[in-house]
Amino acid sequence: MTGTGSAAAVAEQFRFFAAEVVGSRRLGPTMVRIALGGAGLDGFASGGRDQSFSLFLPHPGQEEPVLPVEAGADWFAGWRALDESVRAVMRSYTVRSQRRLPDGGTELDVDFALHGDTGPASRWAARAEPGDRVLLLGPAVEDNRSVGFRPPAGTRTVLLVADETALPAAAAILEWLPADVTVQAFLQVPHAEDIQDLPTRAVGETRWLVGTDLLVGAVRAATLPGDDDGGDKEGGVKDGGDARQARDEVYAWLAGEAGTVRALRRHLVGERGLDRRRIEFSGYWRRGASEEDLRSEALAAHGSGATEGA
Repeated sequence: MTGTGSAAAVAEQFRFFAAEVVGSRRLGPTMVRIALGGAGLDGFASGGRDQSFSLFLPHPGQEEPVLPVEAGADWFAGWRALDESVRAVMRSYTVRSQRRLPDGGTELDVDFALHGDTGPASRWAARAEPGDRVLLLGPAVEDNRSVGFRPPAGTRTVLLVADETALPAAAAILEWLPADVTVQAFLQVPHAEDIQDLPTRAVGETRWLVGTDLLVGAVRAATLPGDDDGGDKEGGVKDGGDARQARDEVYAWLAGEAGTVRALRRHLVGERGLDRRRIEFSGYWRRGASEEDLRSEALAAHGSGATEGA
């Protein structure tokens, strides 16, 4: 996450929004798009790009997610105190797009990666119907810390690397990019039918990889600004001033499985010579770990008094 400010100032950037499903559409074997709407979304202010938010889902048999939002800033402690079988399922998602309606309301599209009934969010998304109620903890201001994609001034080339879980964010970033930027995008999906038409004003190439564990090899083999002629081949990275300037005009955004993201970042910094400050990276998931596992680890690392943001 990107952003600075006091805890109070950060908290003011987000609030709870009630929403309901207004439609759904399958995008392929792996992806489904859920449209959320309702008067409770008034005031939701997506900053675009990789805007994330916390989504709260009900358990099977519940009409709506159970969350002590009346606790205000202490909602997270109240949520953790509830029985796991009762408290709302909490997951992090990206706003794929936001629409302003003629009546002044708003709707959000949220794309879900489906993996059967192995997770509560995938199970819910596969069965979602109009009228199903959810709760969001999301931005009330467009410039908020839950937008991570922030290319520095002088960026001329954007490198996007994402697996299917980060595809909605990558797609939104591609739509946001201006025409004077060159983009190299490496997008991995499990099935060829998951490939989407992703519009962008930027000049460049979107390379689709069908399968698993293909991103690191594809990026290593690619030619980036400042390279000689062969990616990470011996002697492939130039040492001259022009090459250094070219590398300093690259901004990389990496998202997906945590181990893959770490390997990509090590490669870009250690072998390609990119400035680590010009790399935004996020592990959306980790093999063998649920989101509850990752959240528990984060809480243990930062102390039991940690609070949850959007």
